[in-house]
Amino acid sequence: MTLESRKPLAAIEPELVKQFVSSAHADLHKVKELLERGPGLLHASMNWGGGDWETGLGAAAHVGRRDIAEYLLSRGARLDLFAAAMLGQLELVKLIIGQFPDMAHATGPHGIPLIRHAAMGGEEARLVFEFLEQLHWDK
Repeated sequence: MTLESRKPLAAIEPELVKQFVSSAHADLHKVKELLERGPGLLHASMNWGGGDWETGLGAAAHVGRRDIAEYLLSRGARLDLFAAAMLGQLELVKLIIGQFPDMAHATGPHGIPLIRHAAMGGEEARLVFEFLEQLHWDK
């Protein structure tokens, strides 16, 4: 298939994106249902305004919904640093921060700091939290 022969992707209705991202904060069943209806939602971002963009994975990550995050990743969601921190992926977090040190102080959706994402990961993300906490003390 050539680039010219590909059909353009249809836009996803903003209200459906909003419903999907909102559901990804708390409702795995609804996330699955919506993703069945619209697979493109997996990579869709909601613009809450003021540069505050959020995906379903981003929503799950900042509220500590490991089940929703893992489901979305199993379906092909793009892993980011914030989800990695919440999921306790210490080596990945260290690798990224080693290459881009300022990311230790980055904020995700709604301005929520990276360290807060790790805190929301609970015991499974404790080592990531401690690593980030040490970086904050060293600053």
